[in-house]
Amino acid sequence: MRAWPAPDLPVLPVPGPEVQVHDTATGGLLRTRPNGAARMYVCGITPYDATHMGHAATYVAFDLLNRAWRNAGHDVSYVLNVTDVDDPLLERATKVGVDWRDLAERETELFRQDMAALRVVPPEHYRGAVESIPLIVELIERLQQTGSLYSVDEDLYFSVAADPAFGQESGWTREQMLEVYADRGGDPDRAGKKDPLDCLVWRAERPGEPAWESPFGPGRPGWHVECSAMALDLLGETFDVQGGGSDLVFPHHEMCASEAQVLTGAPFAQAYVHAGMVGYDGAKMSKSRGNLVFVSALRNSDVDPMAIRLTLLRHHYRGDWEWTDQDLWVSVDMLDRWRRAVALGAGAPAAPVVDAVLTALAADLDAPAAVAAVDAWVDATLGVNGLAETGDPDAATSIAHVLDAALGLAL
Repeated sequence: MRAWPAPDLPVLPVPGPEVQVHDTATGGLLRTRPNGAARMYVCGITPYDATHMGHAATYVAFDLLNRAWRNAGHDVSYVLNVTDVDDPLLERATKVGVDWRDLAERETELFRQDMAALRVVPPEHYRGAVESIPLIVELIERLQQTGSLYSVDEDLYFSVAADPAFGQESGWTREQMLEVYADRGGDPDRAGKKDPLDCLVWRAERPGEPAWESPFGPGRPGWHVECSAMALDLLGETFDVQGGGSDLVFPHHEMCASEAQVLTGAPFAQAYVHAGMVGYDGAKMSKSRGNLVFVSALRNSDVDPMAIRLTLLRHHYRGDWEWTDQDLWVSVDMLDRWRRAVALGAGAPAAPVVDAVLTALAADLDAPAAVAAVDAWVDATLGVNGLAETGDPDAATSIAHVLDAALGLAL
């Protein structure tokens, strides 16, 4: 599957610090220590609707990590998947009367356009579940050989008891897991399961649903095993970061890790990094509620994509927050001030600002602190008479470059 065009990024004259991230599994900061290229797997969209601000916040957050690693001197191997066959997609296609493949391609293309507009650096590997089915089937066969799978009717389930480390990624109790499992794609009440928390890895063919041939009979893969297979194939064992929204902590990331760990005997990822949820009208943005603000709708209303991105950057990636129109207009005005300051050419000294931006982003992707450092420079530059003649003559170029390279903002 093709990604989107990569933005041209300036090379900064100074390296950034090594990056620390908040690891969900330990609850604390972890310094990433890439061995060779930094390796990151981020869970992508199920393409049955347009990209909303919750999606955008997540992918901008991991774009910051991608950039922080690059600015620290690392190559980055980044994998992003597309769950282009799954129950929500099939249900939506049936409801609106379109072929599920056409719906998936249409919404995936819209996602590409949104990511390009927001200047998100594309992944090295952009993979769909459908194109990865042979790889997924192979991983399921390997799991069968470990004895960790069993049949319920013609479906195959993974036994969470097979992984001694099950639960360590989320840190959740069994009661917490059972409380949300049914609402997050699980089927805890299905008769015949050994444990209510066991997860589906192969769904046998149902009437009217797409299916692929396999040694287990025709069917399609479960959600979690798709990501396990792609991550192991493209990144190898124990890569640096598994990422996504905080709603993936359980069950998705827990199950991905357990399936992989049963095969490898090694931790799935060094760190599990999760972005907070974005709300609107008093509740988390969700397709079921319909309280969505779409990136494409704002772009089509002539809103500057850089103002959208700046609005996301003004909130720390791990926090839950609420989108408002007022917040967006503050970003529009802020960008206007920044552009006026950069247009002066000279300005307040830039070197401390460059250092502050890179340091903030290396400290668990603290974009709000980086934005504040730039805004202080703008205040100083616009607020001193004659600074264009007496200040740092290269300030504007330095600020524009660090904004682009580190924060993804092209002025």
